[in-house]
Amino acid sequence: MATPPAARPTDEHARPLLAVFGATFFVRFAFGITIAVFASYILLRSTNLGQSDVGEAGFVSAMASVGEFSTVLLSGAAADRFGRFPVLFAGMGSAAVLLAVVATTRSSVALAALNFLFGIASGAILAPSLAIVASRSRSDEVGFEMGRFDAMNLFGWISGFAFGFGILGVLPNRSLGVVFWVGSASLGLGLLFAYLLTRGLPRQVPARLFSFAGVVRPAFRRSVLLVTLPWLVIYMLIGTALVFLATSATGIGISPVYLALGIAAGGAVLIVSQPLFGRLSDRVGRMRMMTVGATGFVSVMLFASLLVAYGPQVPLLAGLGLSVLAALAYGPAALAALADLSSEVGRATTMAIYSLTISLGMLLGLLASTGLYDLLGRPGLYLFFGTVATALVLLTIARHRELASVAVATVTTPAR
Repeated sequence: MATPPAARPTDEHARPLLAVFGATFFVRFAFGITIAVFASYILLRSTNLGQSDVGEAGFVSAMASVGEFSTVLLSGAAADRFGRFPVLFAGMGSAAVLLAVVATTRSSVALAALNFLFGIASGAILAPSLAIVASRSRSDEVGFEMGRFDAMNLFGWISGFAFGFGILGVLPNRSLGVVFWVGSASLGLGLLFAYLLTRGLPRQVPARLFSFAGVVRPAFRRSVLLVTLPWLVIYMLIGTALVFLATSATGIGISPVYLALGIAAGGAVLIVSQPLFGRLSDRVGRMRMMTVGATGFVSVMLFASLLVAYGPQVPLLAGLGLSVLAALAYGPAALAALADLSSEVGRATTMAIYSLTISLGMLLGLLASTGLYDLLGRPGLYLFFGTVATALVLLTIARHRELASVAVATVTTPAR
């Protein structure tokens, strides 16, 4: 007898997924526009940055990562204990208030403190969001739904960056505070959207027997770390680009408006590619797609080094574009693999490891790249790219070897 097709998600499952996807876009849009202008906002100018300027902007920007990685496990455990949506809504509301406060000051000390608190709110948003997607997805569509999440996540970032970079070309520096008001409004709109969609739905029942150590310990087992540690080195690369892309491009004569248009043009690719890559991970296996993504990231660093050395030549730009497309395969497959490795009781805590590794990676990337560049100049960038690429290759090989060492009696599981 043929197996009947799996039932489509009910309203009780579809509405939370839609709420998370919509909220994720608004959250990342708000984060993107603020990060795009943050260095210029701190330094009161957008060009001609000296070494001390880079260090100051990098320190203040890095405080968000410090706040996130130092508290996100607590946020994940709170979401597992008291419910995912309450923690998500609390994080979004707090982040909206903090961005509004940022618009009132240019003090580096105050901005560092506010950015630290903003990082805590960010962790409280991401961990429960991923847990909701993992729990509400059909078992055969976890990769697809994680791809949709990642599409909204990345599209929100890119749209925010594009908007923020465009603002740098339109508003004088003294008026950049308005960007943070826009970000605060975006977070508030996302919170309202998610709340209205989920109003009236059954809430997660708080766990009566809950052990913090019991949910944290499995989150740090070897199989989980081999999925999440590659994000650490990937975001070491991304973290530097996020903070200084706008100021660096403006400093070499690229108009922020043209930069914004170029970034926005690439955003549409994400909407199609991420669910597609997620669907492929459901069908051909998580590890295969993660390997494609890791290869793409290594190629990105190779072509980035060649562009630094030889300038913007068409073949190098084409190679970089194809490499970026391949790199996009990593996110949905790895998020789905992490969901496969988590249990319902401690799912938000396990997904918090993703948030922890990317925030720590952004912090380490800022410190390593700026430090090596200050010390060695252009060779320092080559050393940074080479180290990140080597680490990513070794971690990918380690996961392949771990999977090869496990005796599989029947069919390979989706997490493999």
